[in-house]
Amino acid sequence: MGVRYTNQAISTEQQIEILKERGLLIDDVGQAVKVLDTISYFRLAGYWRYFEADHITHQFRKGCRFADIIDLYSFDKQLRALLFTAIQTIEVAVRTKIIKHFALEFGAFWFMDESYATNEARFIANLSVVRKEVWRSHDDFITEHFRKYSEPDLPPVWKTLEVVSMGTLSKLYSNFSNATAKHAVAREFGLNHHKFLRSWLECLAVLRNCCAHHSRLSNRVFPVKPKMPERMPNAWIADFSFREQTLYPQLCCVVYWLNSIIPGNTFITDFKQLLIEHPSVRTHLLGFPHNWEQELLWK
Repeated sequence: MGVRYTNQAISTEQQIEILKERGLLIDDVGQAVKVLDTISYFRLAGYWRYFEADHITHQFRKGCRFADIIDLYSFDKQLRALLFTAIQTIEVAVRTKIIKHFALEFGAFWFMDESYATNEARFIANLSVVRKEVWRSHDDFITEHFRKYSEPDLPPVWKTLEVVSMGTLSKLYSNFSNATAKHAVAREFGLNHHKFLRSWLECLAVLRNCCAHHSRLSNRVFPVKPKMPERMPNAWIADFSFREQTLYPQLCCVVYWLNSIIPGNTFITDFKQLLIEHPSVRTHLLGFPHNWEQELLWK
């Protein structure tokens, strides 16, 4: 049985004192108070954990400054914005390709046909979620559809897949029974097998949610890790010695994916510029190996 929580709320000034007692150097206390009045203590705690010498007593390493924590937070915030823009491009393209390849061969309502599912239980669960997501949509093309049509009880796939969540889209693709059609979608993005696209979609859904909900990316352990092919048709990585559940492999997938959709995009340039603007940030916090800039993908 756990211990009852009894701690009471404390003022921002008291929070500052606790940090100072733990060895954090704060050059401008007034500015630190303003920061903690804007960004909550425990949101920042995820960032300063890296700077702690002891995660039990929460004592900071010698020489650690509050300014470095804020710089890491600012970097992470800007990285999320950069990444979310890239994810939007990928997400829209994936929806379009799935609609294109599946609808032409399997009809407008394949997602409602159990014969196209590999697992009955997942089919039932997925369809239930699809109904909920479509019925709560306020997009014009959905409301206009329901004003005009009553059967079937859901719009065709080219409307429905535009309003379901990324997680639902990933599950529909994963549970689809026709491997040839799934391969066709995967090849649109320079992937040799649908198992890679299935894995990347699952990871992208988690990564998208992290960005959308302002969750920390630096020094994060992700619950799912993408399948990483050793060889790819297009520019890829050669060193796989990185930590698998960090951001680095996720970013590799995003870069490769984005390159297949918009060759000549500026994501890598923008990312490297972000590192220049935040020189105190170390890429190993994101899981990057030491030689990452030598990889063909990142040049």
